[in-house]
Amino acid sequence: MPETLEFEEPIAALLREIESLELRPPTDARAAEIAALRARLTATRARVYATLAPWQRVLVARHPGRPGLPDFIARLFANFVEIHGDRRFADDHAIMTGFAEFRSRAVLLVGHVKGGEDTKNKIFRNFGYARPEGYRKALRAMRLAEKFRRPIVVFVDTPAAYPGIESEERGVAEAIALNLREMMLLDAPIVVIVSGEGGSGGALGIAIGDRVLMLEHAIYSVIPPEGCAAILWRDAARKVEAAAALKITAPDLLALGVIDEIVPEPVGGAHADPAAAAEQVGAALDRVLAQVVLLDPAERLERRYSKFRGMGQPGRDFVDHGE
Repeated sequence: MPETLEFEEPIAALLREIESLELRPPTDARAAEIAALRARLTATRARVYATLAPWQRVLVARHPGRPGLPDFIARLFANFVEIHGDRRFADDHAIMTGFAEFRSRAVLLVGHVKGGEDTKNKIFRNFGYARPEGYRKALRAMRLAEKFRRPIVVFVDTPAAYPGIESEERGVAEAIALNLREMMLLDAPIVVIVSGEGGSGGALGIAIGDRVLMLEHAIYSVIPPEGCAAILWRDAARKVEAAAALKITAPDLLALGVIDEIVPEPVGGAHADPAAAAEQVGAALDRVLAQVVLLDPAERLERRYSKFRGMGQPGRDFVDHGE
């Protein structure tokens, strides 16, 4: 049975019942009972996920079974060739980048990788916490995309940049700041997809783009709720309250103009049906990429700059799909 979250107990109970019936010898009556339970499961998932609180969305965004960049590469992209190393220090495994084909269009992929459900791979990927060399690798690859006139597709899924001493010694703040400036000026179409957990500057370090999409149950925030609660109230246990105050959900961020579009997820979240989630992402990416590629380069850069400079201005209409 797949891992379920704390608020998914009604779903877990149905899954256990279905699993128990499937282990028994098959009969027509049992098959009908399983079908009825599956219908109830779908209805229960729809009911539970229709009213998720902000903290519950945090849990969904962090679900270990949630599809990450390797899953999207396997389902949406062909002929992926990975680019390694920043040519300065090392190859950061928390950020993956490389050229691939998306529906006959050559693109550059950049994204965080948390490591999925395998503990050994999580350690190898540093749980998605990128170091300075990861951001420098990403920028090196993006400059190659600019040189060869390839659109850039970014998948954001990280708790934050790695906060360790060695990360600070190698200039993580400078690496992120440089990426912010250079991505604003890159003469290549950029589509950003917040697919899971968009945390702090670690997310923003590769998240400057012409369009910023966000999966329905992803989160995007200047700080994780636990960190916010610890700073504001000196009590990390108030993370639920912090999650609501931070406005980290996709509907909140769309209303604030921080993102441009919400990509729907399957009933029960992307982890419940990764294949269907990939189809939704692929359809949105295909449409949005076609829009930004057709823009005049000078106009595209001006719109990108104005989009980010204009965030936070009351009454401003941030989303422009008039092309």
